[in-house]
This record gives sequence, C-alpha cells and structure tokens, in this order.
Amino acid sequence: MTVAGVPVRVAIVNDHPIVVAGVAAVLEPYADRVRVVEIVTGAEVRSEVDVVLYDTFGQDQGDGVDLPTLVDDGRAKVVVFSWNTEPDLVERALARGASGYLSKQVTGQEMAWALQQVAAGAELRPQDVGDSALPEVGAWPGRDRGLTAREAEVLALICAGLSNQQIAERTYLSINSVKTYIRTAYRKIGAGSRSQAVAWAMQHGFRPERVRVLRPTERGPRSG
Repeated sequence: MTVAGVPVRVAIVNDHPIVVAGVAAVLEPYADRVRVVEIVTGAEVRSEVDVVLYDTFGQDQGDGVDLPTLVDDGRAKVVVFSWNTEPDLVERALARGASGYLSKQVTGQEMAWALQQVAAGAELRPQDVGDSALPEVGAWPGRDRGLTAREAEVLALICAGLSNQQIAERTYLSINSVKTYIRTAYRKIGAGSRSQAVAWAMQHGFRPERVRVLRPTERGPRSG
C-alpha cells in the first residue's frame, strides 16, 4: 500500500536501453505522481519499488514471462506493458501474478494513473485504460528510420538469433504477419538479407545491454 501524497515508486524493465529510457521520458512529466527510481536492463530489480513496469519489447511474453523473478521478494506489483493485448494473453499474465496489463497505446497521463491504481491494489486490463486508436508511446530502436514498434521488435528478435517460427511463438503473431513485418522492415532499412539486417541493427541500437541505472529515491534501496 502506498502512502498518500507520496509518488508511486516505479522500476522499468527491458533489455534495451532505448526502450526503458523512452518509457521513463513519457512518465517524467508526472513525477509528482509516479517516480521512476530504477531503469533495468538484463537483471533483477534492486531498488525498493511499488510497481515494476515490464516492457515486452523483444522479451518473453505470456507464459514465458518469469513474473516472480522481476522482484526478489515479491512485494512490488508487476504491470506488463505491451502492444500485444490479445485477451487470452492478458488473462494468462494476470493469472500468473501480474497486477496490470497496459497497451502501448496509452498516453503518459493514462499510464501514470494506471500505475497509481495498481499500486493502490487495483487490477487493470487494457480496456480499463486508454484509447486503442492512439499511436504507440515510448521509444524503440529504429524509430528514427521509420520502423514501427512491431517491425523493430521483429528485427530485435532476428538479432537474437530466433527463426521466423520462434519469433511468431514469442510475439503471439502468425507466421505470415512475422514475414510481413520482416519485409517492411528490410525495405525501410535497405537490407536484402538476414545478415545485412542484423549488421544494420547492431549499429543502430538493437544490441541489448545489461546496464542498471539507479535514481535517487527518498526512501532509498533495500538493504541486504
């Protein structure tokens, strides 16, 4: 339970620094309500936080998300932040321990409100927050080259060595959709082959990094 008048402490988790920094920037104007105290790439959350916001870009989704390990003692609430909001996927994430599931088509203000609600004990689904007609928020590798979030995520998974079938399973897309995103992504970056696409991506921010950034918080990190 959060203290009245005190901002909700949030950790943002994803393996790509561009992604977590982008989400943190979206929440920055609402720091009086939600305070990003840690952005995490490739490791567990170490700060004492109220909510862990798990961005699914290039990550495991659905049953592949190891929710209990996102925090070391299970005290924080977990909110999944994804463009994939299929009802079955949402319900499975909630059944496995997530307290909220947000679409990437929310505004920063809506995201801040949702994180406050979850910290106070609410369970939220995508239909509870936001307008699905809005553009996706945040940042992702290749956005400055015109890649959509889904094209960029497919390209990130190619860089991770996944086959088209494995990408489809990871993202809960059909194999034909995966192939379509690959074709459109290749066209935008001028790649004619998988190896060319990987080479381009590695030079343009698609390489995951294991970096931790801790930000000051009035209540400080846990000891131990």
